[in-house]
Parts: sequence; C-alpha cells; structure tokens
Amino acid sequence: MDDTRAVYEAIITAQDNGEPVALATITAVQGSAPRHAGSKLLVREDGTFVGTVGGGKMESLVIQAASAALADGQTRTLNYSLNDIEAGDPGVCGGTVEIFVEPLGVVPALLVIGGGHVGKALAELGKWMGFRVLLSDDRPEFCNAEYAPGLDGYLVCKSSDLLAQVKVNAQTYIAAVTRGLPVDIDLIPALLTTDAAYIGVIGSRRRWALTVTALKERGLTDAQLSRVRAPIGLELNAETPKEIAISIMAEIVMLRRGGDGKPMQWLGEMPKS
Repeated sequence: MDDTRAVYEAIITAQDNGEPVALATITAVQGSAPRHAGSKLLVREDGTFVGTVGGGKMESLVIQAASAALADGQTRTLNYSLNDIEAGDPGVCGGTVEIFVEPLGVVPALLVIGGGHVGKALAELGKWMGFRVLLSDDRPEFCNAEYAPGLDGYLVCKSSDLLAQVKVNAQTYIAAVTRGLPVDIDLIPALLTTDAAYIGVIGSRRRWALTVTALKERGLTDAQLSRVRAPIGLELNAETPKEIAISIMAEIVMLRRGGDGKPMQWLGEMPKS
C-alpha cells in the first residue's frame, strides 16, 4: 500500500476510535534528502507509527517531537541539516529538511476528584463543553455510570492511589472538589509532581490557608504551591453546585485560552450611526 494512503487510512481509523495521533509532514526540502516534500509520518501515543519521513536518526527525532506534541497539544516546525553526523546532524545526505508536526484529535482532559454535588455538576458541564472527563472518588456510589452517565472514565480509588491509574499530561485539567483538608494534604503533593495544565482545589480561603500551612510543614515551597488555584474558580458569588461548576470551568477556559477574566462590557462612547 502507498505510504500516503496508509497514513490517511490510519488517521481515519484513529479518529473513528477517538485515538489522538500526531502527523509529521515534510514541508520543504533543499538539496539531497531521503524523502520528498509531502511525505508523511503518523505517530500514535504508544510510539508506533505509519509512513516515513526518511528513516534513521532524523525519523527517530521526529517521532520524539510527535510524542511531545501529543503531550502538550502544540504544533511545531522542525528543521534538520543532513551534512555531518559528527557535528550532530541526523544524516549525511547533504540537504536540509523542514517538517511540520501537528497533533490530531488531542482532546483536553478534565479530571474531577470528588463525586459529590459539585463534582457531579462539574463533570457533566465539562463533558458538555467537549472535554474528556474522568471522575474519581473513593466511594463507589458517587463514581459510576448510573450516578454520572456519559463520562469517559470512573476511577474508584483513594486519592493516594489515583495517579497510578490515570495518565496526567499538559492537556489535563484537575479539579479537586474534595471533602476536606485531610484529603487535600495527601493529594496535592502528588498532583504537583505532574505536568497538569491546571490544578484547582475547592474550599474557603481559611481552609486553603490551613492546607498551605500543613503542606509547608511537609516541605512544599511557595513556588510549588503557586501552581494551585485555590479557592478554585472565578468569583461569581456562586452558591449552587451548577453555579460553582460554571465558575470552575470559566477559570479553566480563561487559562486555556489566555483570557483575563475581565468583563467584556464596552463603556466607551457608542459609535454614531
């Protein structure tokens, strides 16, 4: 089968299965190179691939870049000179190659820790907004498909065991809507070891102040704790679980899209007709 056709068929299969993949395409070639412009390589999360951009050391570097793109959801443009292996070049063909790498089907994940009223509302809202939603709780009755239908995963376990059961990367947004301080003290240090894009913890300012004191006694620094958004969400004076869920997702969207959370109301003079 032609390489290009095999790549396109693999893309369709991946999209049908909801599997994220990264596509590397040679966009420009100057001089001698192992493959022409337009050659493609598809890389899966497990490192397997379809197609080729030339093989050898250069292709292994492209596979690494594609894996990184799957982790952070960002495109990247790669440039390689193929002149001198001793100088660090991944080949000796004599030309230069430009390769564009794009992640396909990378869906941000929302990990909701705590399946109470707020957790359930947050999981439902996150799913409606297009996130891949995972719900975790140590109580089976608050973490199942009957209680919160339609989610992408249900992780019934203690918070201390959670990270052994779920893959967290730079496209993961974590909302810890837990039951109290003891859980947070054990959970937060583990969350801070991940590359999560967002770590939010529910609770009052007093609860967070007590949590910070306890965590500092365990050796965590201000720099580490600054990653945590607590109390979680934007200030909406929210009261109901659904209102609180909106404030949390608003903060997540703000950070994900680079917003500032300010009102968009325009107070200038209205244009004349």
